[in-house]
Amino acid sequence: MFPPHCIRGTEETQVIPELSEFAHEVIPKARFSCFFGTNLDQRLRELKPDKVIVAGVCTDICVMHTVADARDRDYLVEVPADCVATFDPEAHRFALQHMEKILGAKVVRLSEAPRKTSP
Repeated sequence: MFPPHCIRGTEETQVIPELSEFAHEVIPKARFSCFFGTNLDQRLRELKPDKVIVAGVCTDICVMHTVADARDRDYLVEVPADCVATFDPEAHRFALQHMEKILGAKVVRLSEAPRKTSP
């Protein structure tokens, strides 16, 4: 349905510098949800996180499907709105609203985030 993208070995799959220390933790996926056909749920069960933070692209496709699967597994989920994006602004707004109102994820917007203050 989509042109090839995020193919292993391409620049799109590179870990961003801010997360480079966790590059060994990458779990490749083959479908919209990060949970489908991967060991992500098993890994999270081992780690017992207080919450799962989901970031990435596309907000209305992979992000939303991953959030839905995480919520179906009873994880508390947070989506930083400034850390997700898509090519369709209307679909982006719909997905953020759907994840918050229907799926029960906490959508954090920059304007609501706690700010660090200098001493």
